[in-house]
Amino acid sequence: MLKEIKYIQETADLLFSEQEVEDALDKMAAQINGLLAELNPLVLCVMNGGIVVAGKLITRLTFPLTIDAINASRYHNQTAGGSIEWVLKPSTPLKDRTILIIDDILDEGITLAAIRDYLLEQGVIAIYIAVLMDKNLGHNKPIAADFIGLNVENRYLFGYGMDYKGYLRNAPGIYACKE
Repeated sequence: MLKEIKYIQETADLLFSEQEVEDALDKMAAQINGLLAELNPLVLCVMNGGIVVAGKLITRLTFPLTIDAINASRYHNQTAGGSIEWVLKPSTPLKDRTILIIDDILDEGITLAAIRDYLLEQGVIAIYIAVLMDKNLGHNKPIAADFIGLNVENRYLFGYGMDYKGYLRNAPGIYACKE
């Protein structure tokens, strides 16, 4: 497996440098600070992909907030999505809360739509979604993000939380696989 990962890493195209991603996170934080500062949001990190983005983004937010996590997985360390599996639901009470969901990428939107639907069932009053990457698929998605760091073409990506078969989430930039 490590041989395959090394090959993917060595042959990938760098789409966004670390500095470009950090600048996008600064922009997102400014937008979130402007809109959510007075709303006492609960920040939900979408695991596992959202962990890098959430970690980098929340340190840029200048208002009091609480943090929890949610994990509804479709990829299971594969390169194609399947059915949604609920791995982790927030332990924080959700009723009457404003929620900021942070994830790495808005791809097809199926997972984020399922998370939104779950949160609405729990009685939240408002949901905002922040994603580092919004992938252009050329058609409408079942959900849209409120805060977007970067827009990207429809390729398989890794870095800044996005993975290739469970690896390369820690890559310092956004890369696209050649194949």
